[in-house]
Amino acid sequence: MRRKLYSLVYIAAGITWAIQSCTTGSATSSDEKLPEVVSYNFDIRPILSDKCFACHGPDANKREAGLRLDIAESAYKALADNPGAHAIVPGKPELSEVFRRVSSQDTSVLMPPKESNLKLTSREIDLIEKWIKQGAKYEKHWAFVVPKKSALPKVKNEDWSRNEIDYFILHKQEQRGLEPNEEADKERLLKRLSLDITGLPPSFELMEQFMADNSPKAYEKVVDQLLKSPAYGERIALHWLDLARYADSHGYQDDGYRTQWPWRDWVIHALNQNMPYDQFVTWQLAGDLLPKQDEKRAKEQLLATGFNRNHKITEEGGVIPEEYRVSYVTDRTDLVGKGLLGVTVECARCHDHKYDPFSQKEYYQLYAFFNNVDEKGIESVIGGPETYAKKPLMEISNEEVKNILTFINKPDTNRLIVSVMGDLDTLRKTYILNRGEYDNVGEEVQAGTPKAILPFNPKYPKNRLGLAQWMFDKQNPLTARVFVNQVWQEFFGMGLVKSSGDFGMQGELPSHPELLDWLAVDFREHGWDIKRLVRQIVMSATYRQSAVITKDKLQADPDNILLARGPRYRIHAEFVRDLVLSSSGLLHPAIGGPSVKPYQPAGLWEGATSGRGLLSAYNQDHGSALYRRGMYTLIKRTVPPPAMSIFDASNRDQCEVRRLKTNTPLQALVMMNDPAVLEASRVLATRLLQQKGSTQDQITKAFRLIVCRKPSEKELSVLTAYYDKELKKMTPATAAKVVAVGEYPLAPGVDRRKVAALMRVVNTLYNLEETITKT
Repeated sequence: MRRKLYSLVYIAAGITWAIQSCTTGSATSSDEKLPEVVSYNFDIRPILSDKCFACHGPDANKREAGLRLDIAESAYKALADNPGAHAIVPGKPELSEVFRRVSSQDTSVLMPPKESNLKLTSREIDLIEKWIKQGAKYEKHWAFVVPKKSALPKVKNEDWSRNEIDYFILHKQEQRGLEPNEEADKERLLKRLSLDITGLPPSFELMEQFMADNSPKAYEKVVDQLLKSPAYGERIALHWLDLARYADSHGYQDDGYRTQWPWRDWVIHALNQNMPYDQFVTWQLAGDLLPKQDEKRAKEQLLATGFNRNHKITEEGGVIPEEYRVSYVTDRTDLVGKGLLGVTVECARCHDHKYDPFSQKEYYQLYAFFNNVDEKGIESVIGGPETYAKKPLMEISNEEVKNILTFINKPDTNRLIVSVMGDLDTLRKTYILNRGEYDNVGEEVQAGTPKAILPFNPKYPKNRLGLAQWMFDKQNPLTARVFVNQVWQEFFGMGLVKSSGDFGMQGELPSHPELLDWLAVDFREHGWDIKRLVRQIVMSATYRQSAVITKDKLQADPDNILLARGPRYRIHAEFVRDLVLSSSGLLHPAIGGPSVKPYQPAGLWEGATSGRGLLSAYNQDHGSALYRRGMYTLIKRTVPPPAMSIFDASNRDQCEVRRLKTNTPLQALVMMNDPAVLEASRVLATRLLQQKGSTQDQITKAFRLIVCRKPSEKELSVLTAYYDKELKKMTPATAAKVVAVGEYPLAPGVDRRKVAALMRVVNTLYNLEETITKT
């Protein structure tokens, strides 16, 4: 039966992919009507960025014919090799060399040249012609313009909207002739909400409570209840751990153990306390540089800076220290660019950025903020507990855990050290590194920021604290936009800007630019309140829609960019594990503490190790450690947890702001064979059998706990027949083998044949596509 269920899933997925492939191609056909007013930002820049900027963009070293097309002054002036001609003559495409070249049939003058394998479509050529006719007006890149809060758009169906978000979403739907879906039913809505806010399925008690509450504010009450749950901080922290490249090993070949987990405890604590985003980031960037107000606050602020020590650190003898020290600084610089500013500054490490207006000099000015950290390229080779953190570090005593850093879950009395930030007493000089090579030193530079984003205010100190102040300056166009987009992505599966780590010229354009800007400004105006932003999103009618998709909507909007239906996608790898453990009653709910080593196939670590250090062999944990949430699974960078990797978890090598979402047969094999899933199936089957009631009652409760809704009569009939079939053929010997999986003790006195038969029904439920999908 399980095979049939998964076969249907993959057949359906293949059909969906085929439909999407066909419809996606037609969405950009040359027959599409040209806009009345051609926008440089939304119509022309994407064409130039894809087809022209590699040779005629910001990178002076690669610029051909002295022509730069990304700024108006250069595009309008006379050509260097033909002073009588101009690349662009506003209002006159026939006199503009750009239009003449891109529309030419003569391959000797055609641009882009034939050997580039790039070619403009007829629609793109028509857009350029119309833009030039309309005056060829250039605009600053949309992401580098300070966001403004526009008035809510007019919509026909005002009654549908529940808050401001809905006006922007509905307006675009009405423009495209679409109507939103009806609200999802209460059972599916509660599952979606619980998974999104806590990363856990709703408890049976919460389901009963919500289904019985028919008051107008029933949904609002359950939203507020979930936001108060300690699991909220764990759920929201997962994205931040990806962004901050948190792991439990140092990386590289030796890949030794590190004790950075107290920083993770702090992140969960800060999010549960609803620390404002500006403070949350400032403490992590520069907590060690903030004025010392009291001991507790100072210790917290220092611990928070572990954020920028989560990068890989070598412990291998024979390396060149300066080469690795430079790599640590570039890692921190790139993290700020991608994770916090949403731009690919790393492209300017070796040369001027080819597409965005960031020079190599500006890259090293940004790099200078992190170049003064008092660290070495290699401090110590792999060894004992003294190597679990690298200087600068802080030591956390048992007394501090008891009285100051009370949120840290320290289970033993061992010495606890954490890598943190700390600057040298004197300023280390920063130079441009030619070609990005650590030993190829060029011009000296001072700390600064890319002018295209926002020039650095001289009133700010030229250190990491000043950088944090610059990031949260009201004139910074990126910080708020980037974060609200990341949060939106967590709830809808895709950001309003799909390329959530790239808001630059090569990034995707926002699907709803006015909404993105409205949310960014509103977020800042309300004190960078993260919980308020989350509540705003989940309270919207947009979020509450049913995920049911019609053939017409699939054809009109295969990727659900216009959000005329609810989000539907597989949940994160860690939450797959959490759902299994929680629904079975096995989940150990303790928050924080050291990472754990649950079941894992034998020999994986041993087959990829230098043979040195604590992580050279996998020594599985036992007891409650086997049943911790997925986010606490120990991540060894060179051999990340296999089951979670199969479900697209990050290996935390570098900053990651968006996970892939794949569907492969391996995922089905994990759900059918992972000891954790089989053990959970056994434990839940045992508990159900110990309760009074019929087989149908037991299967119904299992269905509700796992799928989070009541089964239909047909579903219940199929599952009951499957149970009867399995029980009939189950021999005592087979049952003994089936129920032997996992370390959780089997309850005494239970009928093993019944447990094994019901266990297979439960395992089938865990294997349903709907179980691990947010619908």
